[in-house]
Amino acid sequence: MPDTSQMPANTEFLALTDQCVMCGLCLPHCPTYRLEKHEAESPRGRIAMARLVASGQLAPSASTIAHLDHCLGCLACEVVCPSGVRYEQILVHSRALLEPSRPASLRRWRWLHDPARLRFLARIGRPLQAFRWAPWLGRLLPGTSRLGRILREMPRPPENLPAPKPRQASMPPRGSLTLFAGCLGHVLDRDTLDAARSLLAALGYRVIEPAGSPCCGALALHAGDAEDAARQTHHTRGVLETSPADAVLVIASGCLRSLRDHTMQGSTLRVEDVLAFLAADDQFASLGFRPLPRRVAVMVPCSQIANGAGSAPIKSLLSRIPQLEVQLMPEQPRCCGAAGNYFIENPNQADRLRGEKLDQLDALKADLVLTSNIGCRIFLDNGLRHQGRNIPVLHPLTLLARQLEP
Repeated sequence: MPDTSQMPANTEFLALTDQCVMCGLCLPHCPTYRLEKHEAESPRGRIAMARLVASGQLAPSASTIAHLDHCLGCLACEVVCPSGVRYEQILVHSRALLEPSRPASLRRWRWLHDPARLRFLARIGRPLQAFRWAPWLGRLLPGTSRLGRILREMPRPPENLPAPKPRQASMPPRGSLTLFAGCLGHVLDRDTLDAARSLLAALGYRVIEPAGSPCCGALALHAGDAEDAARQTHHTRGVLETSPADAVLVIASGCLRSLRDHTMQGSTLRVEDVLAFLAADDQFASLGFRPLPRRVAVMVPCSQIANGAGSAPIKSLLSRIPQLEVQLMPEQPRCCGAAGNYFIENPNQADRLRGEKLDQLDALKADLVLTSNIGCRIFLDNGLRHQGRNIPVLHPLTLLARQLEP
């Protein structure tokens, strides 16, 4: 994650863009290029446009802004690039560079990057969804309306399945860990938080949770709002560094990269993915799990792949549940289309990408879907609901905690 405290000057930024040799090896991995077959919708096309704007050879336009905004930020291109191009840093700087040129109609939706407002929206959305009012209200608004899209894609209440019971430590105390829920975790991902607490307590860890739901800053950063991102991450770093914990565990893969590579960059406090942490814990094998004769489809989010963890921790943890059949969804086509608030800003592209993932799920005939990113989870769950399919979509931790033996 690039450091927004000192965005690169134009000469440094141009040097970053010059790292791209336009080889095109990233093209098959780019979701938007695969959909549109348009050079401006490819990583190298976006880099070329960013270079021209930064050097003054191309004036910012609605078309330029649209092509850069269509990027999901999945970083599939960065993962496969043989030249090591730092695409994320180029994308973030490009959007910040174009921010003053955005029309007022786009800038007024910047509140979607504000954690407090997002929490408020999520809180009022839950009862609307529970009483089935949200989709009905959404259909009353134009199809291109962002508010209508938000209402139609409100997360539905969690499945009526037994919640994991609070656990007492089954072994001597082993240290303290900060559980980072992100700005929306306590509103939208409470079942995952309950599961993480249960599993960590069973392993003997004391769990600390920071007050105020601090934000990793990724939404603002990827939207080009460097000032808000810097403010959010400065606050979050202060909160985490004053916590008496040995490490920070992150439940949402989308927050991990931002925290590890940006917010906590240079800090002595370890930041780890909770799944990778549990998979590496030598005491995890001592926990017992009830059998579950079901087939689960695991979608590894783009952020999990970009973070370098991939599917290994998830497969290792799920292998502890007897009789569970684990099917990994194909990585290609990449990205389900959620991508932060991308599914609100670019509904047509997002729905096409989600449709591909839903087709994969249909082929796998799974009883459950597991994914470690809250945005992917909500977006896939709504896609299944729109199709009339009642397949629960959970974080892997939730399934593990439900099968944990007393």
